[in-house]
Amino acid sequence: MGVAKNSVIGNIKTRRSVREYTDKDVSDEDIKTIIDAGVHAPSGFDNQPWFFVVVKNREMMKRMSDHCKPRLLAQLEDVTDDMVVAFKKELAKEEFSIFYDAPVLIIVLGNNASITADYDCALCAENMMLAAHSMGIGSCWIGTGCFIQDNPEILEELGITPDYRVIAPIVFGYPVEGTRETDKKEPEVVWVR
Repeated sequence: MGVAKNSVIGNIKTRRSVREYTDKDVSDEDIKTIIDAGVHAPSGFDNQPWFFVVVKNREMMKRMSDHCKPRLLAQLEDVTDDMVVAFKKELAKEEFSIFYDAPVLIIVLGNNASITADYDCALCAENMMLAAHSMGIGSCWIGTGCFIQDNPEILEELGITPDYRVIAPIVFGYPVEGTRETDKKEPEVVWVR
């Protein structure tokens, strides 16, 4: 089988960040499959430092979004890039959710005792997003969701102890049709032979 027909590479090249979802629920069984794909990622010293919180509660997601939005707006205050300016307008709207009204949020957390947790959990997150895509489920890593780390009340309600930090909040759901591909820049590569 050549690269052109390789299903893994095809899955990687066709995965997109999805920001529009249907109302269809993602089953608990599918969520377990997605998490299982995540835990098969490599990790430094085989520490497997991840911990997962699955949020299907829309009210909790709204509270989390409401907590995170002003923090991101403050960070972006002086940014004048056209795309960022347009995003700030959306972010300022009361009804806008950083989680794009997705039916499920899975937070990948890393154990603070692991020196490679950031890398390990990023690999885990990518496995999860690729697995979801192969199942017809869309996803988007919501970095803004990391701001919940400074809200002890929300952390407690989510069962997150001080031993862990938020690394990859990812939404999952069935995508509305029409997610477009972005152009990929030609990478800079140095060959040493």
